[in-house]
Amino acid sequence: MAHRFAPEAETEIEDIWRYIAQESGSFDIADRLIDTLTERFFLLSRYPHIGRHRDDLRSGLRSFPVGEYIIIYRVDGKDVLILHVFRGNRDIETLSAQ
Repeated sequence: MAHRFAPEAETEIEDIWRYIAQESGSFDIADRLIDTLTERFFLLSRYPHIGRHRDDLRSGLRSFPVGEYIIIYRVDGKDVLILHVFRGNRDIETLSAQ
């Protein structure tokens, strides 16, 4: 399996990098967080069903935590489609309904 990104997820990842770089004052710290997220995307590609079922949000959704962040995804044929990546303290019901 491979992983693909919804346009919203790509934007969210860029926003996360920008926020972390700005708040920490370090591009290296932001890069390390994105590297960690990227490792999890590849993990989900290999084991797409390890994430928690999130049919409570929408049928077929799954979530997977990465530190303070949550990856929302679904298995789409032979791929994992990353729909959203955001901090776990955000309103997951609202964000995942988009």
